[in-house]
Amino acid sequence: QLQLVESGGGLVQPGGSLRLSCAASGFALDNYAIRWFRQAPGKEREGVSCISSSGTSKNYAGFVKGRFTISRDNAKNTGYLQMNSLKPEDTAVYYCAAGNSCYYSDMKYWGKGTLVTVGS
Repeated sequence: QLQLVESGGGLVQPGGSLRLSCAASGFALDNYAIRWFRQAPGKEREGVSCISSSGTSKNYAGFVKGRFTISRDNAKNTGYLQMNSLKPEDTAVYYCAAGNSCYYSDMKYWGKGTLVTVGS
């Protein structure tokens, strides 16, 4: 079965950190770019960060730049999103996707999401 599974979400206080994982099964993730999205309640899904298949190219949305770090371990078939200095407005369901490029239209595989809640 070809799938992506996110993990690592949870409840964290403002200023805290979480690391999300995106594990692929049934296919080789190193052939694909990995992109993280998020969707807050009542809002549209938005792109957070993307990393190329080789890991050499990364980009970030302005609202997370300097706080979040995307990475991947192709040997483990897994991508990661390290989130630091979390804010209440980061509360959302976080999704990972894999595709031939970082363009939304190229996303081929999607996870079901993991909930991140930032609050006290």
